[in-house]
Amino acid sequence: MEKKTGILGYNYDEERMGILSFDLWVKDGLHCGETLEVLIDDEWVSDRIEYSSRTKEWYLVNTKLSGDQLERLKVKY
Repeated sequence: MEKKTGILGYNYDEERMGILSFDLWVKDGLHCGETLEVLIDDEWVSDRIEYSSRTKEWYLVNTKLSGDQLERLKVKY
């Protein structure tokens, strides 16, 4: 099955990062441990999203991106 693409964004209603397509939520809230691919320097990289209760930020484990760096990041899910 071919993966779909979208962009990451913070969903204030769900208090979670979600995935948007054409400014509509296609996945309104990601959960810790969910895997996805992120586009970094024109290359798709496998990653996993987590939440730090210490810093109160969402972050990606492999790319080390966090917080505002996740906004508008292109993903495959």
